[in-house]
Formats: sequence, structure tokens, C-alpha cells
Amino acid sequence: MINIGLSEKDRNTIAQQLHALLANEYVLYTKTLKYHWNVKGENFGPLHMFFQKQYEQLQEFIDGIAERSLALGIPSTGTLAEFAQVATIKEQPGQNPQALDMVKDLLQGHETIILQLRSMIDATAQINDMGTNNFLSNLLEKHEKIAWMLRAHLEK
Repeated sequence: MINIGLSEKDRNTIAQQLHALLANEYVLYTKTLKYHWNVKGENFGPLHMFFQKQYEQLQEFIDGIAERSLALGIPSTGTLAEFAQVATIKEQPGQNPQALDMVKDLLQGHETIILQLRSMIDATAQINDMGTNNFLSNLLEKHEKIAWMLRAHLEK
């Protein structure tokens, strides 16, 4: 019996949103890792390290999201098939863009997640799930910082 001030229905609703977020984070993690491996050109060194830092951060985000679902009493999704069903960020199999296009693609992914997080923050506030709300707000701030750093790479 879970008695944390949230109905089972509300916990399930938020968990489903967390699972969709987890799927997007995982796709973005995979893209970032792929770009880390395949980046080329004059900015190889800095971008290689930059992408590594990002995929390491994303790995932490992924773990936190799955654990938040478990804290609500709902088992987390965790397979590629489950992620593919709900992710709105899409992979680009067989494509290895140029370095700046990689940066643009990752920026778009982070911005997608930022919008998703804003919607989830509103939803958790409405049901007074302030634990998840706080978790998501902190995650939003981290994604906004990464997006800012990616945008800085695109400035001339």
C-alpha cells in the first residue's frame, strides 16, 4: 500500500508521462553517444569531449527518471521497443551529419524535452505532486543549460 498523498490514478498518469520522458531522454542519449563517436572536422577534439560530457549527464537523467517512477510505485519501462513506441525524438539511422548539424540536432532534442518538461511541471503542480514537480524543475534547468551551451556553438 502506497500512502504518499497521491491517488493511484494520479501516480499512474504521472508515471506514464515519466516513461515518455524517459524514452525521449534515451533516444537523445543514444544520438549524443553516436555523435561523440562519429564527430569529425576541425572541432573534433572540443566536440568529442563536449558530447561525452552531455551523454554522461543524460545517463544520470535517465536513471533519475526511472527511479522517480519507482518512487511513485510504478515499475519503469526500460526496453528499446518500449522507448520506440512513445518517443517523439526520432533517430536518424545510417546518417552521420556534419559537426554543426550534430549540434543543431542535439539542440532540437533538448528543446523538445524542455517543452515536454514544462508541460509535465504544470501537470504535477495541478495534482500537488511537488516531489515530481521539484525533480522535473531541476531537470528542466539542466536541459536549459545544455541547450544554451549548444546554441553557443552555433553562434558566429
